[in-house]
Amino acid sequence: MNIKENGVYVDVTFGGGGHSEEILRRIGKDGKLIAFDQDKEALANAIDDPRFRLVNENFRFLKRFLKFYGILKVDGILADFGVSSHQFDTAQRGFSTRFDAGLDMRMNQRSDVSAYEVVNEYGEEELAKVLASYGELRNARAMAKTIVVARKQAPIKTTLQLKEVLGRFLPKMREHKLLAQVYQAIRIEVNQEMEALKDFLLQTPDLMEEGGRLSLISYHSLEDRLVKRFIRSGKFEGEPEKDFYGNVMVPFKKVGKLIVPSAEEIAMNNRARSAKLRIAERVGPVSGRAN
Repeated sequence: MNIKENGVYVDVTFGGGGHSEEILRRIGKDGKLIAFDQDKEALANAIDDPRFRLVNENFRFLKRFLKFYGILKVDGILADFGVSSHQFDTAQRGFSTRFDAGLDMRMNQRSDVSAYEVVNEYGEEELAKVLASYGELRNARAMAKTIVVARKQAPIKTTLQLKEVLGRFLPKMREHKLLAQVYQAIRIEVNQEMEALKDFLLQTPDLMEEGGRLSLISYHSLEDRLVKRFIRSGKFEGEPEKDFYGNVMVPFKKVGKLIVPSAEEIAMNNRARSAKLRIAERVGPVSGRAN
């Protein structure tokens, strides 16, 4: 993140506070760190430090809340997307394939839509689209039909019941992987993760000081694809914009290569195995020339 002693930084996925603690160790007494987490349980991890503020909101509202606290520009933003270890390890939250729990999967427990609504109330076409788009499941349509037929007999209330309903699509050798894809699809839909990610990324150019850095950690191809495209072109689709003279106009430039965990890191923390870190630096209004 190329941290400056008295810079202003944002950790938009506070969770257990590990990243925030490290940033606070590196900034000086006049530095500032603002953290975001929509999960109310993250508030228990708030750091007692006058340089630190924790905002209990989704990072898609980043610009609004920074402005509320009088911050118009920052020197760096860190994001560690996906589910926190605490959320995975709390059985009743329904995020993990390891536990039987109610169909919840809400990162924001104040939300009206949980996994129960997605599984029991979405139409067959809508459910198939969720499973295909966010879980990248080949059998999405057949899975959706099976769920709809089963719920007509009785509501599907728990993660174990959902697993049993989909049992014929889960061969033993691939059961965990496929079930994880089902969970991922439903979780992304419940939390509107792709929409929130896009909203967040589009706000970063206006917030970042020139030379400021984005450090973005993704865990699946859907997230990483959006991050990669945004860094490359400032957009999620199509080519970067050009000015009247043909100069390429992009807000960020890539810093270094894609960073993935080493074998040693994976041995210490298996949950990091699919992590991909991309770093970008804010540039001026014109970052290149047309060929």
